[in-house]
Amino acid sequence: MMGTLSARRGLEWLLGLYFLSHVPITLLLDLQAVLPRELYPVELRNLLTWYAKEFKDPLLQNPPTWFKSFLFCELVFQLPFFPIATYAFFKGGCKWIRIPAIVYSVHTMTTLIPILSTFLFEDFSKANGFKAQGPKTFPERLTLISIYAPYFLIPLMLLLFMLRSPYYKYEEKRKKK
Repeated sequence: MMGTLSARRGLEWLLGLYFLSHVPITLLLDLQAVLPRELYPVELRNLLTWYAKEFKDPLLQNPPTWFKSFLFCELVFQLPFFPIATYAFFKGGCKWIRIPAIVYSVHTMTTLIPILSTFLFEDFSKANGFKAQGPKTFPERLTLISIYAPYFLIPLMLLLFMLRSPYYKYEEKRKKK
């Protein structure tokens, strides 16, 4: 019993750290593609430009409309959820987080499928919507995928935790007659 409790609390802390770290990443980097440029100091704009060029991230160099739609969802739906999830997982034992966590995890994994597929299968050497910007070699593709993969794998872990953990399983409350 104690080992199960320790494992659950360890995973809750990992999830709390994940959601806590997501707030500055979203606000300071991701949303630069959808919010007015003037909101960001030049240092943050330069950091994003450096990252996009260094890691050949075509989605942040020249964000396509479909990717901006994902970032808009991140702003409207995910960003408000991050502090709530951070609180719930650091506090631990908050069974009410189950359904919102399931919704978050499925939504996030769904958005990562086209992103990771783009990195794997897009021919960036052609003059297409990405203007020949992006990873050209397989190692460059793997590096970029490794940056994005935790945003698929941790939500997958969260989903399985919420669905399989006996602690978070829904228990119907019946009224006594």
